This record gives sequence, C-alpha cells and structure tokens, in this order.
Amino acid sequence: MLLALASAMSSAINVLTQRVSSRRGPTGSWWRLAKYLLRQSLWLIGVGAMLAAFVLQALALHHGRLSEVQPLLVTELVFVLVLRRVWLRQAVRSAAWGSAVLTCAGLAVFLVAAEPRGGHPTPSAHLWAVVLGVFGGAAVVMVVLAARGSPSRRAALYGAAAAVTGALSATFIKTVVVTLSRDGTVAVLSGWPLYGLVVTGVASTFLVQAALHVGPLTVSQPIMVVLNPIVSIGISVWLFGEFFTHDTFVVAAAAFGFAVLVVGVIFLTRTAPRDDRVSAPEADPGLPASKAAA
Repeated sequence: MLLALASAMSSAINVLTQRVSSRRGPTGSWWRLAKYLLRQSLWLIGVGAMLAAFVLQALALHHGRLSEVQPLLVTELVFVLVLRRVWLRQAVRSAAWGSAVLTCAGLAVFLVAAEPRGGHPTPSAHLWAVVLGVFGGAAVVMVVLAARGSPSRRAALYGAAAAVTGALSATFIKTVVVTLSRDGTVAVLSGWPLYGLVVTGVASTFLVQAALHVGPLTVSQPIMVVLNPIVSIGISVWLFGEFFTHDTFVVAAAAFGFAVLVVGVIFLTRTAPRDDRVSAPEADPGLPASKAAA
C-alpha cells in the first residue's frame, strides 16, 4: 500500500512538472518543443518522477494484489490537488478539498471492507487468451466507435479505452515483475508478457492523449480514473484467482465505499483548479528585486 501511494505521489509530481515546464514552450513545432523541454530542469524532474512512479507501481504489484494496488493509484488526483496548493500556491476551493476527503474516505472503506485475498501469480494460457480477448477486444471496439460523434462522447470512449488498456498494462507489469524475481532476466526477455506490456503501455499513452484532445477533461478524467481499478479488480478475480469475502454485509459496505469513491472523483475533477500557472510572480534572477516585483 505504501509503495502504491508513493507511486501515485510520483505520478502527481510528473503530471504537474510536465504541464508547468511545457506551458511556456514554443508552439507549432514538435521538434522545437522537444529541444526546449530537454533544456528545462523541471521537465527532467518530471521524467524522473514518471520513471519512479513506474518502478514503485511495479514493486507494489510484486508485493501486493492487483485489486489493491490499482484502486490506490486513484490518490494521484488528491496529491495533485495538494501540490497545486503547496507548490503552485493556487487557491483551492473548499468543494475541492471536500471532494478529496470524500475520495479518500470511499477508498479506505472499500479497501478495508473488500479485503482482497488469495490468488496465484501464474495464470493458464487459456485464461490469458480469454482475458485479452474480452478486454482487448472491448478497447478496440471503443476506439472504433470514438472515431465519430460529439466531443464528449468521443472523449468518454477514448478515456474508457485508455482505462482498459491501462489495466491490462498493470496486469503485464505484475506478471513481468513476478517472472523476473522468480526466473530471472532471460525468462522475462523470452516471454511474451514483456512485449504485451510495451504494446499496452504505448496504446494507453496514446489513448489518454486522444481523450484529452478530443473532448472535455471533466468527461474523460473521471472515466479513466474510475474504470481502471474496476477493470483491474475484474482481471484480478478472473485471471489471478483473487477473491473477496462472502459476507453480504461486508460486500455491500465495500460496494458503498467504491460508490463514494466514484462520486468523490467526479466532484474532484469538476472542482479542482484548471490552470497550472504559479500564482506568485517569478523573479528574474538578472533583475533587482524591486523591478522583478514590478
């Protein structure tokens, strides 16, 4: 759980540093923008945070269950909100803080009540084929349907496809890490899950960008954030044989907690600050303090 939370924090740092460092970059040329970003220390910090988030997620999946780790990554939204206030010094509305508390409370209730257990690290080839066919096929269908329609509809479909491929990518991460710790590097390089990880990772990245490009963030972000853990839980039960308690009351409490989590995420994406600019003016080191303030 601690590794998953650290991964979410690193991902939040990556999101904000990448946005802030690229905001003043040149427009109209990807090559000029790339050269500009490579000279920005803040952007390089963001790259390091992105790599740290991946490593921490892999370690969390190695030590924990898919159905526990992926829901915890939702806290990235909360960490982004805290960084906006502490680092960017932005004014954050009370509604946003309330939504963050609601998100964390729902997540805590879900994890405590659900308490995933059991599971095995080596699924059969048949189960792999079925899971990839169902979820991979669903992602392809959503991408095809997203080719036309209103901006909100397209953003929702691309966001849902990104969430599904992201959950599959997390599944491959878990499999690769387990194989690496048990059988070594040669087994990882000779096994197909590593290349499945590359394909789903790249696909998820492009689909996230497509969702953000074609429609409003308030539509795509809640879908991506909420659907990813739902699909991950389904995969963990289906593929790895994880299971939850059979107590009806406890299951109902877990379902209620997840519903509260969903509501919190939706409100958080709608009430959080939209702008990534630093509130206080930045002083030019080449100017006197009085002129910089002016």
